[in-house]
Amino acid sequence: MTTIAVTGASGQLGHLIVEHLLNRGVDAGDIVAVARTESKAADLAERGVTVRHGDYDAPETLDAALAGVDRVVLVSASEPGKRLPQHQAVIAAAEKAGVSRIVYTSLIRASETSNPLAPEHVATEEALAASAIPATILRNSWYIENYTAQIPGYLAQGAITTATANARLSAATRSDYAEAAAVAALQDAEGATYELGGDTFTMTNLAEAITTATNTDVRHHLVSVDELVGGMVQGAGMDEGTARFWASVDASIAKGELETESTDLADLIGHEPTSMQDAVRAAL
Repeated sequence: MTTIAVTGASGQLGHLIVEHLLNRGVDAGDIVAVARTESKAADLAERGVTVRHGDYDAPETLDAALAGVDRVVLVSASEPGKRLPQHQAVIAAAEKAGVSRIVYTSLIRASETSNPLAPEHVATEEALAASAIPATILRNSWYIENYTAQIPGYLAQGAITTATANARLSAATRSDYAEAAAVAALQDAEGATYELGGDTFTMTNLAEAITTATNTDVRHHLVSVDELVGGMVQGAGMDEGTARFWASVDASIAKGELETESTDLADLIGHEPTSMQDAVRAAL
């Protein structure tokens, strides 16, 4: 009997990973959902999953959360700038618990991209390599939901404004990435690194899909990185440092750094990832 713990189970990705483990036939009693806010995992508890309190920012909670666990899916923390010590706390607790393997959700091309989110993922991968626990690295590309969640704004403005140079990127839904994590937790793939990306499209393709699905004209408006920063500061009230951080993600996309020809995601989950057009329709 293998017990699998999923950290961040009160968040969207972690919650979906637990659901996919259940969908793939894992007994609920063999799953531990580690949640900072246990009430957000109440539906999992109702299905028989063990829900334990575990907070990345409170290392003292993690030892009990991972006690008796064989494998851990370490869902990367959500706050840039704080992730490395949070992840190190989970790794340390996993070592104390005698965990046999960790599956970590990293970032696509983490070791070679200019994406500002990458350094903490690279540092976490290095911490895992230095640990005695074998690790499987899932380098996830962008979530399609990063865009579909903004559809109301796109419709109101009639435009998607980016500094991506209309370069292609490979994105998938949270559910697809979650399913891949569940599969990886069930497989014996110590030391493997997977580059995960789904449907490949441009922001113009996205605008066209939204236009078709809503019968409302949405265009892709291309700007420079500096212009995008200015729009975030003046239009959204964002401070310049934060605006430049997120605008540099678009600069990374413009370099093609979020595009991949890897079929690792489809190979892991056993079917084609959700298309961008289907994700747009589902969001509406």
